[in-house]
Amino acid sequence: MKIGLIGLGIMGKPMAKNLLKAGYTDLLVNDRNQVNVDEVVAAGAQAASQPEIGESCDVVLTMLPNSPQVKEVMLGEDGVAAHMRPGTVFIDMSSINPVASKEIAAVLAEKGIEMLDAPVSGGEPKAIDGTLSFMVGGKQEVFETYKPLLSAMGASVVRCGEVGAGNTTKLANQIIVACNIQALAEALTLAQKAGVDPQLVFEAIRGGLAGSTVMNAKAPMMIAGDARPGFKIDLHIKDLNNALDCAHAVGAPVPMTAEVQEVLQWLHNQGKGQADHSAIAQYYEKLTGIEIGR
Repeated sequence: MKIGLIGLGIMGKPMAKNLLKAGYTDLLVNDRNQVNVDEVVAAGAQAASQPEIGESCDVVLTMLPNSPQVKEVMLGEDGVAAHMRPGTVFIDMSSINPVASKEIAAVLAEKGIEMLDAPVSGGEPKAIDGTLSFMVGGKQEVFETYKPLLSAMGASVVRCGEVGAGNTTKLANQIIVACNIQALAEALTLAQKAGVDPQLVFEAIRGGLAGSTVMNAKAPMMIAGDARPGFKIDLHIKDLNNALDCAHAVGAPVPMTAEVQEVLQWLHNQGKGQADHSAIAQYYEKLTGIEIGR
């Protein structure tokens, strides 16, 4: 099976390397950043243009920032889809609006090309160690065929429904993550303002009902003042914009999402857009004049 992967950013690059490690060595890659391409080629992949990927690959994967980029790569003038053969498959691992996923799938279906939308959760650390969670939408038979491929990059691969269901699930995931991070920042701020060591609060509650993967990953970062990006604020803003758009379209009330989006947007306006989303804590530090754990 010849595989093409377009998008070798903070997530796509380690995912490509994990495909190679799993034995998927007939891998063609493409990215605007030549340094990233060279790094993955050094690991065993082949560099190729987007048309070359479309022409020669049995399955094309994308890991791109948002809906416009996926549409441009696949459906733009001389896009990848124009070069793909009937019977080939497109798997979009980007986190985009599920409406866009359905639109892309409809165009591809006219060309005899199947599609899965398969966004991931886990951020850069889990992309590196190959334990991402995939949320997949598409036909059952297509999912079953390509589940082993996705499993080379993730520890969990779950079909959530037809095309669009994967990105709808990802939006739900991003709402939960963002609201958890904001609640964690508020709680640790409360602890410090009340004179209790946030590190001890974290250690005391992490094994109880309040404990979570989010807490385990982000509390140490907040306490250490470490905002190096595992998942950037600007990317979470993008995901929550998609969540709000989708919620407005289907009539779902999402007031908590709107609130945390405002906090993230404030951080973006303060020049923190490339920081990790755990930097939500810095919003509370600005309000209170304290630094959590320090």
